[in-house]
Amino acid sequence: MVFRTQVSHFLASCAFVLFPSSLLAQSPAPASAALHEIHVDGFKRLTEPQIIAITELQINTQVNRDALQAAADKLVHTGLFANVKYDFHTRGDQLTVIFHVVENSLLPVFFDNIPWFDDSELTAAIRAQNPAYDGTLPESGPVVEQAASAIKSLLATHKLDVTVEHQVMSNPIGDGNVQGFTIEGASLQISTIGFGDPSLDQDRAVQAHLGELRGKPYSRLTIDTFLTEQVRPSYIKKGYLRLKLGPPEVRLTGAPAEKLPGKIPVYIPVETGPVYQFAGVQWSGNSIIPTDALNSIFGVKPNDVADGEKILSGWDRVQEEYGHHGYLDAKVETVASFDDKANTVSYKVHITEGSQFKMADFVLTGLSVAADRKIHETFPIQPGELFDKTKFEAYLSRLQNKPAQIFGELPVHYQDVGHWLRTDPAKGTVDVLLDFK
Repeated sequence: MVFRTQVSHFLASCAFVLFPSSLLAQSPAPASAALHEIHVDGFKRLTEPQIIAITELQINTQVNRDALQAAADKLVHTGLFANVKYDFHTRGDQLTVIFHVVENSLLPVFFDNIPWFDDSELTAAIRAQNPAYDGTLPESGPVVEQAASAIKSLLATHKLDVTVEHQVMSNPIGDGNVQGFTIEGASLQISTIGFGDPSLDQDRAVQAHLGELRGKPYSRLTIDTFLTEQVRPSYIKKGYLRLKLGPPEVRLTGAPAEKLPGKIPVYIPVETGPVYQFAGVQWSGNSIIPTDALNSIFGVKPNDVADGEKILSGWDRVQEEYGHHGYLDAKVETVASFDDKANTVSYKVHITEGSQFKMADFVLTGLSVAADRKIHETFPIQPGELFDKTKFEAYLSRLQNKPAQIFGELPVHYQDVGHWLRTDPAKGTVDVLLDFK
């Protein structure tokens, strides 16, 4: 006999909505039965034993519908799963249950101002309470609070009575967001910053910006932002495309349980790796712009030093060229291939050109009738014409920085111009929306 039930939750205003199994059951189930087998499918990051452990169900114990529902609820309330369903069937007095799960998107964990321990020690402390921890956590839920509790317990070994807080924040060294852990109640300042590459001690630009960190509260977020904005670019420009910079370390002497001094030294490991040469691009998907023209627009030539900033600018120029021809939704997807024997890098680039768009209409807000008329008179693309995004962006710059060139002596008062392009791929048209604030 087979029974199905479901528990789903949607994250909205931090509330979980549960759908009772009683609404979905097909027929009555036995009052209780011996639990013979537990299975799970749909998992990707977690393992089946880890998920079963969360349910707290035990083989060879008596279970009923309420016990299975409670097990599903435990999975949902961890925050690890976007959806939980389960089936169960009985054979004689034995019951087998199968949980069908969809895992939630998880965020990398970032430890901000906790210099007493390195990441591996903090990770070990969290894993001691949550064996399934792999360096990622959901946005909220009991497993996040459990991680905060583990960090607080570890800090207690330094006799620190601090508050551990967490929040979702932008990744300081990559894309997307991270689950960031910070502490309140400890006053620690950066005294010095040293680098694994001695040449940085002589780099005037880097040294000039170090004053932004010395004497400031210790924060890896602040330090990583400094490294990303002030240090990494100088290496990338020189072809050090596989640079390893950080993470920041606090190197102290003395007994581990001693209280930290108020000002702490910070050391930044640096592994430059080799200088790479550019070996070329293999283009695909392009039909509107020939390959030779793309190579010319891209600008970096074979055997040049692989200047990472020039390479990124080259992809931007290719994207802009498609916009110049009215292809507003064109996508430029790049994949790097490193030859570590020859110290070269080449790229495979696929272009999805999409539809070509023509100018349709304006939607203007925040202007007088006379100013509205000026926009229509001076806009460089007329209805029905090919929409050149380059012209559009140049016009936006004039609106923001040189409004007199457009409005003349007409009185206008705004500080910012919100702008959107509303495309209709089916018709191949685009509306321009401008909001003057």
